[in-house]
Amino acid sequence: MTTCLMVGAALLTLSSPDFTLRWTHSVEKIDWVESWQITGPTLTLTHVAIKGSGAGMEPADDATLENGWWVWRPDQSVPRLTLAASGATGAGWHLCTTSGCQDLGTKPGPPLTLKPCP
Repeated sequence: MTTCLMVGAALLTLSSPDFTLRWTHSVEKIDWVESWQITGPTLTLTHVAIKGSGAGMEPADDATLENGWWVWRPDQSVPRLTLAASGATGAGWHLCTTSGCQDLGTKPGPPLTLKPCP
């Protein structure tokens, strides 16, 4: 069974409903990783890991420190994700699936929207 994720105007076919987003916080320069799952018409955040804390990136109250990363499982669903493409981090967003990874928003431009395919 395949799943589809819209990335801006492009369609990305996934062999699994799971994907991760990794980026470096533009102000604090700290790594952040989120695991997501496509659940019908929504995206569900299932796991978060950050390499530190700082402005706008405080760990959740139930976060635990594991190998230098603050980790927690929020179980939060949204209809779409909007990713800024500021170019301020130098790397943009790193989207990974079981099929591989690709970089998004590496250059300044309009925000990118991720959402399940209709």
